[in-house]
Amino acid sequence: MPTFKTYDTVGAKEDVSDVISMLTPHKTPFTTAIGGAETVKQKLYSWQEDELEGGKDNAQVEGFDATEEACDTTEMLQNTTQIFSRTIKLSGSLQATDHYGRANELARQIVKKGKSLRLDHERALVGVDQAMVLGSDTVARRFASASQLVHIDNKIDAAGADLSEAMVRAAIRKAFDSGSEGAETFMVKPTDAELVSEFAGTAERVRDVGAKPTQIMVKVDIYTTALGTLRVTVNREIKPDFALLFDPSMWRLTTLKGRTWFRETLAKTGDNTKIMLAGEYGLKHDNRKGAVLIQGLK
Repeated sequence: MPTFKTYDTVGAKEDVSDVISMLTPHKTPFTTAIGGAETVKQKLYSWQEDELEGGKDNAQVEGFDATEEACDTTEMLQNTTQIFSRTIKLSGSLQATDHYGRANELARQIVKKGKSLRLDHERALVGVDQAMVLGSDTVARRFASASQLVHIDNKIDAAGADLSEAMVRAAIRKAFDSGSEGAETFMVKPTDAELVSEFAGTAERVRDVGAKPTQIMVKVDIYTTALGTLRVTVNREIKPDFALLFDPSMWRLTTLKGRTWFRETLAKTGDNTKIMLAGEYGLKHDNRKGAVLIQGLK
């Protein structure tokens, strides 16, 4: 009698893994670095910036008469909030159908779209060179991205060259000369992080871990010069020709009052369920000379 083999059977149960891999990375290093959001009460908000005068030769004769000096005023800066949204629409039949890898398709989509929404936000912060757009009934508001909030004097043009150690040192000197003592985070794209790891000043490589010691959150290099030590952080979303040296404590997210990330179930229009995820955020920089942008990188 011939052997009955698996090739001959009909109706064998399909072996489908119940684990779904998330292929797209969802880290948001810039958002994470600058911390929580400050609430604003208007979509267009303002803040003031001041700059200390540099030291000068100052010696007076005994019994001198005081001489008035010119006084500078502050500079008013502004930005606007930008609305971010992703929407999910699933049919009733789909939700009633059993699927491998998840108990509830709607819940899976909410998590997935939520992560994508945060990547959208990170991209708007550092992945584009985006000027402020006030918007209208037909044009969406856009906040000025991080690159737009760096002073023009603190931008270094790489002219299409690869990131070099000389550029990094020039950025450190520029930050130091501008009076920034805390510009110790250097954010770059992955290929530039590989270049930095080969620089002579790269002293050591460390890893930040989260609450779970076995879970690696961010890989960084420590780059040291006489003027300061940099924490080099990789960001997949940063604009490819950018590298940003900054002090996270001088940057703040803003959110329009009551408009932090939220979920809204939309009105039914048929045999389906619609969920909207949204939030309204902006960006502030306390001092535009507190950061240095290298732009035009290869």
